[in-house]
Order: sequence, then C-alpha cells, then structure tokens
Amino acid sequence: MREDACVERNSRRGAGAWILILVAAMTLLTVPAQAIMQAVEPATAKIGIVLTVTGANLGKTSVSEVYLTDGTHDYKATIVEQQDTSLKIVVPVSVKPGRFSLAYKPADNPNAVLEQPVKVTIE
Repeated sequence: MREDACVERNSRRGAGAWILILVAAMTLLTVPAQAIMQAVEPATAKIGIVLTVTGANLGKTSVSEVYLTDGTHDYKATIVEQQDTSLKIVVPVSVKPGRFSLAYKPADNPNAVLEQPVKVTIE
C-alpha cells in the first residue's frame, strides 16, 4: 500500500511539471519577438526622403514608432509602410544634419525606446 502512495504522489508531481511547462510555452507564444534593424537605405539622406529599413520582426505587432537619435535627441519618423522584414520611414523635418542611429518603440512597451546598431547620415 505504501508503494501505491509513492507512485500516486510522483505522478502528481509529474503533472504539475507539465502544467508549468505548458504555461511557460503559452507565455512565450504571446510575447512579440524583439525587432532587429539590420540595414537602412540610402545610408545618406536629406529631410523628407523615404528610408527603407530592413531586418526582422519589424511589423506592427513589434514596432509602434521609429526614431532617428543622436544619443541626446530623438526625432520621430513617420512610418509610411510596415512589413515584418522591412519598413519605410520619412526623415523628419525637425532633424538636424548629422549621423544618427535608428531606434524604435516596442509595440508591447510604450515606455521604452530601443536603439539599434544601424546608422544613417542626414545632410
């Protein structure tokens, strides 16, 4: 009788572990993947020009806003086209000439702005 109690207790532990794994997997499925900006064309542009940014997870479920940043000032760009592997933005009229990194606001975290290792020069 004692063996039966051990087997029953161990099977309950196994079920609990499977439930935890299932909950963790469901959580991962609901979190949008982090966007990765890999390139921008053209690499040198003027105010009002459309830039094409390529990378991964750039769709609306991952990226809500895009910025040009010099590390001190963030200039919000207008997104005119957005897909999972690319997006098109307009260089804002408020930006000053210089070299800028691209940054984005994650769709699931409106308080964050994540700078990317992609640079563009504005003339």
